[in-house]
Amino acid sequence: MKIPGEDKYRLQDKIDLILKVNYSSSIFAAVFGLICFFLLDIRGVIPYVFLGYAFINLINTLVYKQHNNLVLTYNLTSILSMIGAIIITIYSGGIQSPFIFVLAIVVFAGYVTTKVFGQLYLIINLAVLTILFLYDTGDFKISDNTVPMESRNWFAFLSAVFAVYLLGGVFGKNLLRAHHKLYKSRNEIQERIEEKETLLKEVHHRVKNNLQTVSSLLSLQSRAIADEKISNIIKSSQNRVVSMAMVHEMLYKRDDYLSKIELKPYVKELCDYLVRSVKGSNNSVKVDLDIDEHKLSIDTVIPLGLIINETITNALKYGITEGHDGEVHVSVHKIGDNRFEMYLGDNGIGYSEDINPRTSNSLGLKLIYNLARQLRGTISRDYDKKGTYYRIEFEEIVEEFNSVD
Repeated sequence: MKIPGEDKYRLQDKIDLILKVNYSSSIFAAVFGLICFFLLDIRGVIPYVFLGYAFINLINTLVYKQHNNLVLTYNLTSILSMIGAIIITIYSGGIQSPFIFVLAIVVFAGYVTTKVFGQLYLIINLAVLTILFLYDTGDFKISDNTVPMESRNWFAFLSAVFAVYLLGGVFGKNLLRAHHKLYKSRNEIQERIEEKETLLKEVHHRVKNNLQTVSSLLSLQSRAIADEKISNIIKSSQNRVVSMAMVHEMLYKRDDYLSKIELKPYVKELCDYLVRSVKGSNNSVKVDLDIDEHKLSIDTVIPLGLIINETITNALKYGITEGHDGEVHVSVHKIGDNRFEMYLGDNGIGYSEDINPRTSNSLGLKLIYNLARQLRGTISRDYDKKGTYYRIEFEEIVEEFNSVD
């Protein structure tokens, strides 16, 4: 799982690493140049390249604070390093120069920054090495080795120290520090994520308990009312509350990512509950489900569950009459990138084609059509089959759930 904020820490670590490498390499290059000039008696290009690199790279690093363009600073440093290393290599023995290994550090620095830069400088430096080899084995010479014979061992030693220091003392140390810093930050962020996930599960648990409490109160109220019509209205409201409580219960029970719900188990549990609630435990109603393995957001599943609740409840109450074996069917399939088709209904007696949300005062029927629009979908009836069947095309919603108009 990707940790939020990890990229920010990683970028800051890269910035710190590159700036520290730039300062260290500038200082060490200046010292190396002065040693070459005053102690190793190396005259000409080599000490001036060291001093020039140190000065220009230091200016390049200081200017970064003005433009904050890390890519520009890094590329200027890499180009300076590569040009300087090539010139020093040519004037200190060509392909046999001990300073040639500094070119490998330029490639390493590229990979530390990005894979693309690392591959780019790898190709360039391989080409440079080939050219140096051909140059060294050819007849044309720009310059012979300008390092005096008595100073060559010292120059080789200092070149090796320069390379090892940059690779281990600067890159290695700062990479290790950056790794520990990133690891510590990652652990801290991971702990906060786990705390929020635990809190979110507790919220779902509390919401589920509160909805179940509301359901129990509605159930008690419906049994205390003598008017059967009002009692049925309260019972319908109870079923709607239960359909929402089931969503939060499933989210609470999940151990993985908490914003997605497995649709098939939810629909099965909801349909089984509705059949028992309306027809009783001893019933002959068959529930036929044809649902792919989809995981949908809570903002999609709640209105979808309410649609199923209204449709199946109406089917069990009015479509499938007593004494007849009935069947309710629900199928959900994906038909596009973020679009789904739900086909549901029953094989009961059905109702007239003239009845629709505009001509009927049925709250359940109005809810079905309004919830379909809330899911950015369309709804239509299939009149070719016996009973009542709806085809609903809808979209997965990832925004905040809104109340039904």
